[in-house]
Amino acid sequence: MATARAMLERRRSSRVRIHIPVKVLRREPGGETRDAPAEVLSVSRTGALLRLPFLPDLGSRIEILNGVSHEVREFRVVCVRDRREHGPFDLGVEILYPARNFWGVQFPDELRPA
Repeated sequence: MATARAMLERRRSSRVRIHIPVKVLRREPGGETRDAPAEVLSVSRTGALLRLPFLPDLGSRIEILNGVSHEVREFRVVCVRDRREHGPFDLGVEILYPARNFWGVQFPDELRPA
């Protein structure tokens, strides 16, 4: 098992604890699109920790509509925290096509002394 220090060193960017309302969109096997309200618990430049009412498969793709900026980006489900039978579920997701700061936050490693 990796140590906390090793995990931090592997991170591509710092994390920020923040609550952002989002809508998660997923395509059903029949092609129908379903959506559900969710909440972001923490973010990084490359992903987020989400709390949502359903459990998508690991590796599946979902779209997230940022409730503040109203932008949509595609993400991949990379982990499930504390897997349980009933929701809400906490998922780690990674952004597939990062363009700019989707979350609209300033990360600690971006702060520069004056």
